[in-house]
Amino acid sequence: MGDPVTDKIQSNPKYLELRRKRNRYGGWLTALTLLVYYGYIALIAFDKPFLAQRIGAGVTTIGIPIGLGVIVFTIVITAIYIRRANGEFDWLTAEIIREATR
Repeated sequence: MGDPVTDKIQSNPKYLELRRKRNRYGGWLTALTLLVYYGYIALIAFDKPFLAQRIGAGVTTIGIPIGLGVIVFTIVITAIYIRRANGEFDWLTAEIIREATR
């Protein structure tokens, strides 16, 4: 048999809501991240001449800012997840634990 607190948590509707929200949100962010990463890799694989175009008279090509954009995108999307996790998800977790330990 399981721990009574664990059983209370797993049967709590807020826990089911938390799992559903977190999984759906994580799934969307994962899909978006994969789209950006694989899109960049596909661009490298299938359109090298586009990425090789120089910006202005310098030596920097279009591929460099796009690659940096992928890195910045990763940082931003991580910050977005952390903000929601530290807000809504942590609040729901605290509520669930508070209800389960009564």
